Parts: sequence; structure tokens; C-alpha cells
Amino acid sequence: MHRFFVLSCIVLAAALSACSTTRERPDTSIKTASVIAPEGRTPSGKAANDDGTPPFAGPHHLSGRTLEVSSLADLKLNDKEVILSFDDGPIPGRTDKVLAILDQFGVKGAFMMVGEMAEMHPALARKVAMEGNAIGSHTYGHANLTSLDFDAAMDEVVKGELAVTKATGTDVSFFRFPYLAESHRLRAAIAMRGLVVMDVDIDSKDYFSATPVSVTQLTMNLLHKRGRGIILMHDIHKRTVTMLPTLLSKLETEGYKVVTLKFKKPQAPSNLVASADLVMTR
Repeated sequence: MHRFFVLSCIVLAAALSACSTTRERPDTSIKTASVIAPEGRTPSGKAANDDGTPPFAGPHHLSGRTLEVSSLADLKLNDKEVILSFDDGPIPGRTDKVLAILDQFGVKGAFMMVGEMAEMHPALARKVAMEGNAIGSHTYGHANLTSLDFDAAMDEVVKGELAVTKATGTDVSFFRFPYLAESHRLRAAIAMRGLVVMDVDIDSKDYFSATPVSVTQLTMNLLHKRGRGIILMHDIHKRTVTMLPTLLSKLETEGYKVVTLKFKKPQAPSNLVASADLVMTR
């Protein structure tokens, strides 16, 4: 009996060892609901650079217009226009590579930061802002707000906004619901805070255990159907870093333009300004 038990243990150990050589363990350093899965080869099949991205030489002509928005109503794209948005960061080794790729192609993105992540990596969060990207919050701990009562959900929103503001050194102007789980009441309350809620038109699904090339193809297929839109990606995944140069190259080849997003503080209605002037003269 003892001999049978020992042999069984040896067999089990060998099986586990074989699995560990073919499957990469999740990155537990990321404190969000997203899990990093095993990665595939570079989309081009060619040798990658030292940073894990394939080489794409310039010059590039992907950069489009700058769109200033005060509310969701202003966020209107023309045909062949996209906004590149990245959720869940920042995280060293991923977000900085995404920034380098965007810079290589001469475009900017919109980064919806988790407050906890920005708090952990403030220098990187500030770098994202300093390079001219739009800054948004994604709650403090990536909570599903619809699973919380209203007050707890708004506490999570406010805490995340404050953490991202402190880390980046700039005002947070945009917001995205984790899991895209929202309610009319929450959406209205967040808008009352002066934040523009970022919706999603094209979900790359880069958070699934898919190869970078399949993520790129899915994104382009969805974009072909819509013709324009806000693309959702996540700057915490290796596959996103791997696929991004290929995606941007395809966008450029097909004549798309990447819109740079800027927040513009809404002006007070003229009747309110006139009333204020009247009060001051009395």
C-alpha cells in the first residue's frame, strides 16, 4: 500500500510539472479583476524588439484631430475616426510600453486608471498624463458598482477619482464603469461631478485568453461594421502590448485616424453670467 502511494505521488508530480511548462501562471501583482493569460507570438511572426513589440518603422500619418468635449453629447466621431482607450492600469512593464508604441505612431490614448493602481505607481501615472493622454478614473478597486448600494458605489467612485488625481497631478475628466455595469442613477450622479462617462463602441476583448493576432482581427472586424468608435483595450496585458503595433498599422493602412481627446470645462449659461454681473454691480 505504501509503495502504491509513493508511485501515485511520483505520477502526480510529473503531471503537474508537465503542465507548468506549457501554461504561464497569472500575474498576481495586478489588483484588478483582469487576469493575465499565456501569450502568443507577435502578430507579424517576426522577431520582436527588446520590449516585446514588433518593429514598425515610421513616419506615420495616423494622428487625427483633437476633439474637445464637455459632456458625452460632444463625443461625436466622424467616419474612419477612433479613440484608443485603455483600462485598469497603470502597471510597470505594460503601460510604459503602450506609451512607447503610441509615441512611435504619433497618437494619444485615453487611460481609465484604477485608483489603487495609480496609487501604487504614481510616477507612471504622471508619465501618462505628462505625455498628453486623456486621463480618466475607473473607480478605486475595480468594483462592480451595481453590486453595491448607491452610497457605497459613489464612495468608490470618489475615492478612485481622488487617487488618480493625486497620482497624475492633473484633474480627472473622464470615467468608465468597471465591467460596463451601470445604472441611470449612478450615471447621472457621476455626470453631476463633472465627469464625462466613456462608453465603449468596440470591445477588443483583450482580457480573454486569446492570441494577439485574434484580438487584432476581432477589433478590426467590429470596426469594419461600425466604421468609427471608441475602442476598449487594457494596458495591463502582455497581449495588448504585443498586438497594438499591428492594430495601429492596420488602422493607418485602411485610412483611419486616431482622435486625441481633450476635456473642456463647460461654460456657464449666458443668463447666469448676466445675473452674476448684476449682483456684483449692486
